[in-house]
Amino acid sequence: MCQCVHVVPCVTGRFNIDFTGNIKYNTAKISSDIGRVMAQKITVRSVMVFILDILATAFFATMVLVISPFSTRGENTMHKIAAMWGRTVLFLSGVRVEVSGQENLPANQPVIFMANHQSNFDILAVLGYIPVQFRWISKKEVFRTPLMGPAMKRAGYISIDRGNRPRAIESLDEAARTIRHGKSVMTFPEGTRSMDGAIHPFKKGLFYLALKAGVPIMPVSIVGSRPIMPKKSLTITPGKISLIIAKPVDVSSYSLRNRDDLMQTVHDIISDNFYRSSSHERGTEPR
Repeated sequence: MCQCVHVVPCVTGRFNIDFTGNIKYNTAKISSDIGRVMAQKITVRSVMVFILDILATAFFATMVLVISPFSTRGENTMHKIAAMWGRTVLFLSGVRVEVSGQENLPANQPVIFMANHQSNFDILAVLGYIPVQFRWISKKEVFRTPLMGPAMKRAGYISIDRGNRPRAIESLDEAARTIRHGKSVMTFPEGTRSMDGAIHPFKKGLFYLALKAGVPIMPVSIVGSRPIMPKKSLTITPGKISLIIAKPVDVSSYSLRNRDDLMQTVHDIISDNFYRSSSHERGTEPR
């Protein structure tokens, strides 16, 4: 029992008993305790989801490696398996995806998708919910990942050596030939995930690719993925991702001389739709 004239902390400071015998609760410390408990629950949940996601990734990557030698439709089948993987991991993580602007997708024509990049969950969302075949352009380091790397090669994804300019240009030229032969590609022109949630300047290389391939650019705004799993975080929080597919941008009036104008046009479209949707404005039509 506490005997005191001044206020004396009891039970590690969660409440105090004054000289009148009244109990005074330290609401700040109690709130802190609740916050730590909640944070612990979120961490435990994240670990569990993370383990499930890894198992799902290993399962679907193995499926690609096993099925690909026997598939008559080759890369298209691999993409369908990748889409199943994306939807599965999103479901396990408690993430919903809404898509608007599907009517803007051109039929029977290859395109270059360009999207902003906020989270690893961007990859899952576009794989699972953009209803067309496409291949990825990714830095070569990703292809060294166990299981995933070989599966990506089997799926026809294109490797870019960003540390070697001549090889990077050669890879982009190869990608342009692939696109002209009827295969769409998905890209993140920022080059990396945003740390602060803003859309950052785009890299020029992908616009060189668009001009070499001569196909439309499909701007895609990805909204809501960063709170689910920010860059440099392993915490996975349930949430909703919105994909806004804008109208295609015709590149025929552009050249390498005014490539910056094309880059700015695409950046403006992605940014406008992103920030409008981020501010929770309803009923806004994609540009």
